[in-house]
Amino acid sequence: MKPSWLRAKIPSGKNFHELKGLLRESGLHTVCEEAQCPNIGECWDRRSTTILILGDTCTRSCGFCAVKTGRPLVTDWDEPRRVAESVSKLGLRHIVITSVDRDDLPDGGAEIFAQTIEKVREKDPNLILEVLIPDFKGREESLQRVFEAGPNILNHNLETVSRLQKTVRPQANYERSLFVLQKAKAFGLINKSGIMLGLGESWEEILETLKDLREQTQCDILTVGQYLPPTQKHLPIDKYYTPEQFEEIGQYAKKLGFPHVASGPFVRSSYFAEQQFDQELFQKSPFPLRERLRERG
Repeated sequence: MKPSWLRAKIPSGKNFHELKGLLRESGLHTVCEEAQCPNIGECWDRRSTTILILGDTCTRSCGFCAVKTGRPLVTDWDEPRRVAESVSKLGLRHIVITSVDRDDLPDGGAEIFAQTIEKVREKDPNLILEVLIPDFKGREESLQRVFEAGPNILNHNLETVSRLQKTVRPQANYERSLFVLQKAKAFGLINKSGIMLGLGESWEEILETLKDLREQTQCDILTVGQYLPPTQKHLPIDKYYTPEQFEEIGQYAKKLGFPHVASGPFVRSSYFAEQQFDQELFQKSPFPLRERLRERG
């Protein structure tokens, strides 16, 4: 039985239904639905969502994720345009774009990802644009293509501690994910990552993972949340962490030097993402977007 502090808001309300209708009309997917995020009611009521591109079928089989696994359909090259038009209609100041893994494509889907960023930028140059990317198997040319498209925040989740990587996400690995975040930082982007708790990690492993993220990648934004199995077929939960324990982890991360930390039972990569882009990180935002945002006030 879930503890009392894990009670999500039931999806409802005018904003929820309007947003759902707009996304359906555009033929777009969201990670909120595909991954069965428990925060969908709260986030959609705030007209905040995470767009899922490159289809709804992933080529990987991560044990925690509800997105379906299989052979994807052909790549939809009109998707970047539709995403940009939908984002423009939403009138947002901050948007998160993510994707399934597309290991079937030579570049892992980097070109579609980059074109989506560029089309959204054309519609609204002032939008703060965050991307949550796969590892593209560590291909530097794929990473470079996405970086050069101009996102403000580059998010790539480590997901869990080193020891559990093969169990939790068998087609990825710890070192490769650190490499992605290192490359984003070296390019000059604000980088972001997150982990889930409750998969069987020890307290010492949690702290060591946070140290790796900060010391090896100079990670700017950290998210730490409770793992919740989407179905009985997914990895079982090992432990529920209390809000007090999440607070302790958050305080430890701040001492390590993370500029922004979100740590709590319901925290997910994109949960209140717009509030994670604070004034300190604003100063690091890549030029020329920083100047345009300053002029807009």
